[in-house]
Amino acid sequence: MPRTERDYVALSCVCVGVGPGGTTSMLARVAVVSWFGSIQFEAIVSPGTHVVTDYRTSTTGITEQHLLSAEALPFNSVQQRVSELIKGKLLIGHSLWNDLSVLGIPHPAVDTRDTALYMPFRNGLKAQQIVGLPTLMWNLMAREIQQAGSHLHPVENARAAMDLYRSYNEPWEAAIQKGNWPCILPPSTFSRCYT
Repeated sequence: MPRTERDYVALSCVCVGVGPGGTTSMLARVAVVSWFGSIQFEAIVSPGTHVVTDYRTSTTGITEQHLLSAEALPFNSVQQRVSELIKGKLLIGHSLWNDLSVLGIPHPAVDTRDTALYMPFRNGLKAQQIVGLPTLMWNLMAREIQQAGSHLHPVENARAAMDLYRSYNEPWEAAIQKGNWPCILPPSTFSRCYT
């Protein structure tokens, strides 16, 4: 059965740091958007019992007040809502393994379309390693995101990843139909994020 616009969602997360030196990522903001970028879910996530040791404010824009505000939702309810929204969908994003990891939600690898792993993007930019989303957007769509002085925003990033995929989905899906998976594998340490 052919896919429709309802079969696609894009996901993006923004994290703060917990643990010694704030090196362990914890979900702080999340967004899920539709094929044309309308917001299906957006939330700030309460840290619960975790102690945030690095809000990463210079890049995230997140402060203690955000996470302790009345609008912040408990992690379990956010996890459940995102899980419901992505179940059975083709999931679009950039470095999805990071997002799935902090959410604690696995997703079928065959149903992910990760702009960080798509080889034609890398080959086109002659890159040996993962290319950041802002660089891809500028080079492939002549669009600036995460401009200097602005903070990471999950809605902007999810929309950007979806726009990239939507612009290249025909050759991407054609390669898959021919049995030529066009993406490299995500880091093996995140294999638990995929079913």
